[in-house]
Amino acid sequence: MQQAEALKTLIQTTKKSVITTHHKPDADALGSSLALKLYLEKKGHQVHVVSPTDYPEFLYWMPGNDTVLIYEGNQVKANEMAMNADVIFCVDFNALSRINNFSDAVKKSPAKKVMIDHHLQPEDFADIVFSDPSAASTTQILYELIKQLGDEKLIDVNIAECLYAGVMTDTGSFRHSNTNKKVHEMAAALMDVGISSAKIHQLIFDNNSELRLRLLGYSISQKLTVLENKHTAYITLSAEELERYKAKTGDTEGLVNYALSIKGIELAALIVERPDCVRMSFRSRGDFDVNEFARQHFSGGGHKNAAGGCSSASLEDTVKKFVAVLNNYNGKL
Repeated sequence: MQQAEALKTLIQTTKKSVITTHHKPDADALGSSLALKLYLEKKGHQVHVVSPTDYPEFLYWMPGNDTVLIYEGNQVKANEMAMNADVIFCVDFNALSRINNFSDAVKKSPAKKVMIDHHLQPEDFADIVFSDPSAASTTQILYELIKQLGDEKLIDVNIAECLYAGVMTDTGSFRHSNTNKKVHEMAAALMDVGISSAKIHQLIFDNNSELRLRLLGYSISQKLTVLENKHTAYITLSAEELERYKAKTGDTEGLVNYALSIKGIELAALIVERPDCVRMSFRSRGDFDVNEFARQHFSGGGHKNAAGGCSSASLEDTVKKFVAVLNNYNGKL
């Protein structure tokens, strides 16, 4: 309540606000950023959304998307926005390293910092913090916050669509264990505003290119490895394979879930060779904590059942390390 009162006081008067989110934002990151932007604009604020990197085309439909500034290629403008801001909202991330090179300007800016996030173990860099790892999505935290501020009436169809996209995707279309009564009540309330859940689902999940589907087929038929004795499955993709299928940002999203869907699998990984490092996505069932697994072995983190990591080793050596590390978890998977 104290944090909400602090935010209410902060945004009572017109402010220059910057909203930023983690690199390669997903529907929850972009949805919470744009919903917050639209809400603050209704409060009279001047608002800019800065994404550290590009993001999938299947998110371009979101209201306000055409105003998002991509930091890469617009560093000077983005840094000026940060330095001149009164408030910087840090949305869907809890460590400044998650916004890549934009972190320097955010850190140096005299602006008040507000964190709105649902990841575990947040860093201490914000003045006002709304952190709830039990929340299904950051859009759920933002939705509850807008209500707490007494502004539920300001949630129109555009804001509701952004909020719904985040909670729908971060719950796996309401399939994951983080889907509880409050999530369904939120979804119902947003539908009462007038959104079409079917339309949002179609725009995000049924909007594939032919090459993306072919990459999916190739990944499952040729690159899936199952370690039955370790209840683990993983998919690897090299830079050459990504180029072969002209993979764009977002084309590998969701691949790891196919590995986890195999009967008897408790841990799944997607291991992809990227220009900066080998990126890793982890998913698990039940009690196996991939947040701790990623933090301990692959400089990553996230949630208990969904996390990410990074390796500076080669793709081949990263896979070898991943398989070797599994020996430490005999009996736990």
